Amino acid sequence: MKITTLPFAVLRFQYQVVRFPLGLIEDRVFAQMESEAPARLFYERALGTLDATIGNAFGDPELAKRGAALADRSDALARAARLDAAATAKEENAEAELKAKREQALQDQKDATAKKQREVQETLNEAEERKRAAAEAAKKRTATAKQQVDEVASKRKEAAETAKREEQARIKAAEEKVTNAAAEKLDDAQAKRSKAANQRAQADRIEELADVEKQKRQAERANNA
Repeated sequence: MKITTLPFAVLRFQYQVVRFPLGLIEDRVFAQMESEAPARLFYERALGTLDATIGNAFGDPELAKRGAALADRSDALARAARLDAAATAKEENAEAELKAKREQALQDQKDATAKKQREVQETLNEAEERKRAAAEAAKKRTATAKQQVDEVASKRKEAAETAKREEQARIKAAEEKVTNAAAEKLDDAQAKRSKAANQRAQADRIEELADVEKQKRQAERANNA
C-alpha cells in the first residue's frame, strides 16, 4: 500500500464504523416497511447518497456504486408510486365521469323519448280526429273521396313514426359519442398505470442488484471480522 493511500484507507475504515449502525437501522426498521413507503424511500435515498458521496471522496468506487444504486432505486420507486397514485386518481375520475355521462345520456334519452312519444301521440290523436271527421264527411261524398282522405291520414301517421325513429337514432348517436370520449380517458389512465408498473419492475431489478451488493458487503464485513 502506498503511503499516500493510507489516510483514505483509515477514513474509509472510520466511515464503515460509522456506517454500521445506519445499516442496522435500515435492516431492522425500514426493511420491515412497504417497499414504497415514503419514510423508507427517504431514508434509503439519503443513505445511498451518503455512500456515493463518501465513496467518491475516499476513492472507493464499490461504495460509490452501491450508494448510487440505492439512491437510484429509491428515486425509481418514488416516481413509480407517484405515477401509480396519479393513474389511480385519473382512472377513478374517468370512471366517475363515464358513469355520470352515461346516466345523463340515459336520462336525456328517456326525456326525449317521452317528449317524442307525447308529440307522436298528439299527432296520432289529431290524425284520428281528422280521420273520423273525414269519414263522416265522406259518407256524403263518393267512395273515391273517402279513399283519398284515408290515404292522407295514413301518410301523416307514417311521417310521425318516421320522425320518432329519426329522433331515437340521433339520441343514440349522441350517447355513443359521449361514451367513446369517456372510454378514451379511461384507456389513457390505464396506460399510465401500465407505465407505473413498468417503472416499479425496473425498481425491483435495481433492488435485486442492491441486495446482491449488500450481501457482498456483509460477507466482506464478516471476513474482515
